[in-house]
Amino acid sequence: MKTTTSRFITLPALALLCVISAPAQAIKVFACEPEWAALTKELAGDQASIYTATNALQDPHQVQAKPSLIAAVRNADLLVCTGAELESGWLPVLLRQAGNPAVQAGQRGQFNAADYVRKLDVPTRLDRADGDVHASGNPHIQTDPRNIAAVAQALAKRLTEIDAAHAATYQARLQDFNARWNQAMTRWTQAAAPLKGLPIVVQHKGFPYLENWLGLNQVISLEPKPGVEPSSAYLSTVLTQLQKQPAKVIIRAAYNDGRGAQWLSERARIPVAVLPFTVGGSDKASDLFGLFDDTIEQLLKASK
Repeated sequence: MKTTTSRFITLPALALLCVISAPAQAIKVFACEPEWAALTKELAGDQASIYTATNALQDPHQVQAKPSLIAAVRNADLLVCTGAELESGWLPVLLRQAGNPAVQAGQRGQFNAADYVRKLDVPTRLDRADGDVHASGNPHIQTDPRNIAAVAQALAKRLTEIDAAHAATYQARLQDFNARWNQAMTRWTQAAAPLKGLPIVVQHKGFPYLENWLGLNQVISLEPKPGVEPSSAYLSTVLTQLQKQPAKVIIRAAYNDGRGAQWLSERARIPVAVLPFTVGGSDKASDLFGLFDDTIEQLLKASK
């Protein structure tokens, strides 16, 4: 499914960059999640020095505000994060302790990707009894490549505002990325056509955008409430429901604890698809293109 040439910048665009780029100090970018570090790299190349705060095997909701993260925020010209309260448990602490006025909320130096897409699962009420519910909607926007495309447009514009001297570089790289990304999205959509209507179980409600894009049908979640680990009694309830309303695949992110999914898989006799969820979540998901290559491949393999 992978096409090697789709990963690299085209020769005409490379020639253009050689002409318009001038040696300069790279802007310092603090990326909250690996997907935004990867997208910034696509758009800025060597013009940005990128610090990635989390990795694919971490729960992005729960991150320790370590001194190294504080130092990185203190030195950043631009923060590129998901927003939609995904980082609400740790980013405010970093911002407060770093004391960098350029990247505070509302400033040009803070970019929140979720501001540029239509959010799903926006709650009609807010109650802590309902679990880890985000007031702005589900923040896991990176599982739909159409969202990546929308964020790329906005991020290129923000890079230009932060570093106007290299506006032409960012625009040239954006145009090249758009061409490769649109081609890849057509390929992914065609390859994933057999998945439409596939009944699934999800471990965490982290895939509504993937489900919306591919037309997957979520039957039930392994979490009784978002962010709440299932008890053995609840897993038994899920198993009973699947006897009435069968599913064909259990989906979990690479960072999720796999014990509940494996327990259900063995008893319901349906496979588990471990999806990378973000860049670095598997060996194949080494960049944004590989992220979706591997996601589609794992879903197709599990659904057979």
